[in-house]
Amino acid sequence: MLLVKQKEKANWLSQWQLSHVALIVGFLAFVLPPMFDVARFNWTTEQGGHGPIVMATGLWLLWREYSASRHLTRPGNAILGIGALLVLVPLYIVAGITGILELQVFIMYAAVVAGAYLLVGPAVLRACWFPILYLAFALPPPDQVVAVITQPVKIVISSAAVKFLYALGYPIGSSGVMIQIAQYELLVAAACSGLNSLLTLSAICMFYVYLKNSDDKKLFIGMALLVVPIAVLANFIRVLILILITYYAGEATAQGFLHDFAGILTFAAALATLMAIEAIITSPRRLWARKKAANA
Repeated sequence: MLLVKQKEKANWLSQWQLSHVALIVGFLAFVLPPMFDVARFNWTTEQGGHGPIVMATGLWLLWREYSASRHLTRPGNAILGIGALLVLVPLYIVAGITGILELQVFIMYAAVVAGAYLLVGPAVLRACWFPILYLAFALPPPDQVVAVITQPVKIVISSAAVKFLYALGYPIGSSGVMIQIAQYELLVAAACSGLNSLLTLSAICMFYVYLKNSDDKKLFIGMALLVVPIAVLANFIRVLILILITYYAGEATAQGFLHDFAGILTFAAALATLMAIEAIITSPRRLWARKKAANA
């Protein structure tokens, strides 16, 4: 009797392991090919250069949130989950055949979320809502979407930068898509190219806000509302830096190493601004807490 139970247990473990191995292999075969193309064609550009950072930090945060909520695991509704996969998987194949990478990776991501819904259920997905949303920013958005979002902001920022520097006495003006400063001409698209990563910059700022303030809903919402304005302000500073580098060191210098350095500075400025605002908002609360603890 004991031998029979041990044999049944061994068979069950073997089936469990085989099913999980098959699931992992299928998942990797589904996810890796388009993600390899994303890494090769998007993450190597200025627009998508921060994708690996988002992916690494997002996976870490997803594991942290899942570890804290895995006790909520309940398989999701089979009809909803399988129905979603029956729609998404053929669309994924069609997008892969047509070569529309941006569409394919978002369909892939939606299918992965649907599969996770089937395995762990809606309660775990709700607990992990932020890393799930955040990881989507590692995927390349369609160029048309980026253009629609950033083009009006580019025009406003370039115009504001020209007016600001002109007020300071610099020989600067703009005409259409060109910015003229002294003997140099700078394309608005080149000066404002950092806005192509506006979504990613906003996502990384949101990552910081979530880590610091997820337990305080009011503070989290308030800080989250500031993320996009701060990202736009940081890009305004970046445009000023590039125009001034062009004026003092020439166009070749502005479009070389210092162009990339200005992009790094944009991220640093955005995060520093967020930290400063958070410190201003939370410092009275901390002082009150210390005073209350001292009087207790």
